[in-house]
Amino acid sequence: MQLSQVINLANHPIHDQHYGPACKQQFNKEGVLVLKHFLTSSALTAIIDEGNSKQSSAFYTESGHNVYLTQKDPAFDDGHPRNQWVQSSKGCITDDQIALDSPLRTLYEAQDLRSFLASILGEDKLYPYADPLSSINLHYASEGQELGWHFDNSSFAITLLIQSPQAGGQFEYVAKLRNASQGDMNYPGVDQVLKGVVETQALAMSAGDLVLFRGKDALHRVTPTQGNTTRMLVVLAYNAEANVALSESARMTFYGRLE
Repeated sequence: MQLSQVINLANHPIHDQHYGPACKQQFNKEGVLVLKHFLTSSALTAIIDEGNSKQSSAFYTESGHNVYLTQKDPAFDDGHPRNQWVQSSKGCITDDQIALDSPLRTLYEAQDLRSFLASILGEDKLYPYADPLSSINLHYASEGQELGWHFDNSSFAITLLIQSPQAGGQFEYVAKLRNASQGDMNYPGVDQVLKGVVETQALAMSAGDLVLFRGKDALHRVTPTQGNTTRMLVVLAYNAEANVALSESARMTFYGRLE
């Protein structure tokens, strides 16, 4: 499959020498970049069909965690934002379950796209995961499933919304809430968000949109899905270094298996 069959190059000329820098400028300013209608309609349809056909094979998890994705700290009480628990639940199919002729495979492995994304992210090069599960993940959120408030451990995330739910499933965030590189966890600010007294931003996403997001210092969540239509989201996971694998404990938690 040709990349032109997957990416809407008329709207997103990734080979144009001026387009990448313009995207990078917006991304650096906002910490988020939404490339609307990034997929062609035929590619989107094919991915939806693949997602529907493989949904019964997904591994489903439901877990509690704090916003920092760390263990509870006995130095603080349970009401402290460091120890407050939120809920996340989803289904997932992994890289080895994505078909070899899937548009997702064409997209993920395209060196032209990797170079384009790396330039926006300020990385020299992007590499796939070394383990067989983590590079491409398709996530399912059926009615009532959600992603609780959290900060990302990685410096960037690249996602594709494949199918919107009837309602809910809204991506909400609070930008620049902490400075992890300087050890600032901003407990008071997190506490205000968890209490619902801070105004959040909502990211407008439609099926076929590619989203780049810096979530290490931006607190974010996905609200519970409502209705009978499953929210489907693809994570295109890259690393800035070669031969990096997701840890075995993380693979067991997210996928229920190591390979």
